[in-house]
Amino acid sequence: MQHAMGVALVGCGYVADYYASTIPNHPQLKAVGVYDRNAVRAADFSRHHGIPAFASMADLLADESVRIVVNLTNPRSHADVTRSALEAGRHVYSEKPLALSVAEARELVELAESRGLTLGAGPCSLLGETAQTVWRALRDGVVGRPRLVYAELDDGAIHQMPYWTWTSESGAPWPYLDEFRVGPALEHAAYYLNWLTAFFGPATEVTSFSALVVPGKVPGVTGSDFAPDFTTATLRFTSGAIARLTCSTLAPEDRALRIVGDDGVLRVAECWDYGAGVTLQTLVPDEQRESSDHYLEPPVPFPLVRPADYRHRYKKSPEQDLHDMDFARGVAEVADAVIERRAARVSARQALHVLEIILAMTECGTTKIESTFEPVTPMPWAALPA
Repeated sequence: MQHAMGVALVGCGYVADYYASTIPNHPQLKAVGVYDRNAVRAADFSRHHGIPAFASMADLLADESVRIVVNLTNPRSHADVTRSALEAGRHVYSEKPLALSVAEARELVELAESRGLTLGAGPCSLLGETAQTVWRALRDGVVGRPRLVYAELDDGAIHQMPYWTWTSESGAPWPYLDEFRVGPALEHAAYYLNWLTAFFGPATEVTSFSALVVPGKVPGVTGSDFAPDFTTATLRFTSGAIARLTCSTLAPEDRALRIVGDDGVLRVAECWDYGAGVTLQTLVPDEQRESSDHYLEPPVPFPLVRPADYRHRYKKSPEQDLHDMDFARGVAEVADAVIERRAARVSARQALHVLEIILAMTECGTTKIESTFEPVTPMPWAALPA
């Protein structure tokens, strides 16, 4: 039997609790340590989760039990931490984004490849039951040829909420300045872009509009410090599908997806829930359509595909944040890829491609996308036709 692979978390901030809480879902993973440059935060996190804390990054990278470094640092630190881990011969799973520039991300990808290391990146929601169900439905042709996609990633008017009071399970404050400075596109667009690029292939062109609509979100901080809080873009994929993706921290919460094909429509209401329902609308039969203004049947549930060890709930308590996701599933996928000597489904090449799309989205105009990636394979439990 394969021994569990040692995992170390770097960064003990808000998102780290989601990883520490879901690592036990995966027997191939063992949390062997954590590190944060804030020693008090590291100690609090270590005590809460019962995971030892390293005194320094150098100590972490010198420990032979650490096989995978999970990079959960501030986005500005992602590239430096990942580079250090790769140079120390460690496999890496990085929170999104892989880096803050395409050039820097490409350097990391090439470094990992040159050293025979696996570099994976979040988000890993593509590996969830809902995404895998939608993908299998598309492969099975239930809506015919996909033509058009509408994807929403609106998180509500955060500046109207008491964001400064939000804390994680172990007491880490929500990093609102980082969130506002990075912006909703870099923070959240990948949730659906990972799905869409897996479903429809690489994007070739992005036409976008982006704006900072509400600059004065934080008293005493100028709006120039913040990224656009509204972004919308139209994307063309190699398969011919067209998608419109909108991200904001202004409009009421909406994380829905609609995929329109020649023979029907697939819908998902929520991408932050691995077990969110999928509905299907098929065409009204021709003979009935002639006497009706409706061309679609009412929506019906589409059966979710699930692994044998399916777990729908990933929260420890109802008081935790909205995320109903197995965050450690991406780390487990990296471990499985290393063990099985194959490419990871959360590939760095796809993450690089998605980053190029997102950076194009934050501009205004049309951008040709140069990067590409190898096709992603479905999860084994979702690979067979229904």
